[in-house]
Amino acid sequence: MSLRIVFAGTPEFSVPCLEACRTSGAEVVAVYTQPDRPAGRGRKLTPSPVKQAALTAQIPVEQPETLKTAEARARLEAYRPDLLVVVAYGLILSRKVLAIPRLGCWNVHASRLPRWRGAAPIQRAILAGDAETGVDLMQMEAGLDTGPVLLERRTPISREDTGGSLHDRLSLLGADVLAEGLRRTLAGETLPATPQSEDGVMYAHKLEKAEARLDFSRPALALEHQVRAFDPWPVAEGEVAGEILRIWAAHGLDQSHNAAPGSVVAAQRDGIDIACGTGLLRVTALQRAGGKRITAADYLNARPELRSAR
Repeated sequence: MSLRIVFAGTPEFSVPCLEACRTSGAEVVAVYTQPDRPAGRGRKLTPSPVKQAALTAQIPVEQPETLKTAEARARLEAYRPDLLVVVAYGLILSRKVLAIPRLGCWNVHASRLPRWRGAAPIQRAILAGDAETGVDLMQMEAGLDTGPVLLERRTPISREDTGGSLHDRLSLLGADVLAEGLRRTLAGETLPATPQSEDGVMYAHKLEKAEARLDFSRPALALEHQVRAFDPWPVAEGEVAGEILRIWAAHGLDQSHNAAPGSVVAAQRDGIDIACGTGLLRVTALQRAGGKRITAADYLNARPELRSAR
């Protein structure tokens, strides 16, 4: 069978999924993405990663501010899509938009639905200490990430994973699950749609910069989760020996102590140990105001007085 696809996506996460559509044997007739936004120090209008990929592939690009108007819907309808594939697009789709494609709309979502519906599922999974996450290929409906699941992939979350590393892995897994869905659909198969459970629903609210501040009265492992989840944005920060630092890498240690939360109890080349409500947080990579990311050893070269801390 033939398949006319309109792809809707914006950030780097979406680009492998666009490539999966292009190489599937289907025809990508248009790409929808967010309007160009100011970026960088010069605040120059910059096209999204998806737009850049679409232009390279010579695919028509649409950048409406909204899809709520009759004109915008008519424009989409004119492409005669069999399927709309949505991956981190950034606009809410109304029932009228969802009804345009013959086969409806698919969404690639970076979580194990119904856990972590919403805007920041990758970071929320790390923050919560989840042992596993994944990507779901979902048939879209009017609710927020509430549609039935067509296909899924799973991946463990290790203590070495950050928001950045997990983002990259799930982006490729998303392309993989989408490619399978397209292959089976092009072969004439109707994918089974499994309704989401009503149990275990969690919402992954958008990240706020204020969440990145470390409260050392909390358990060390919870702070480790913050550090990992907020790399590369917004980056955890905390006060270490009277100085506000960005904390890029740290591990929670299950060690008892009698020190006040936030105090430095040991400082060596392999890390700076900070007392927490329970356990110690060993900081291994950090950044001073106006500086660049450095190791704990480099920081201690600049602050040798901390080396005597015990």
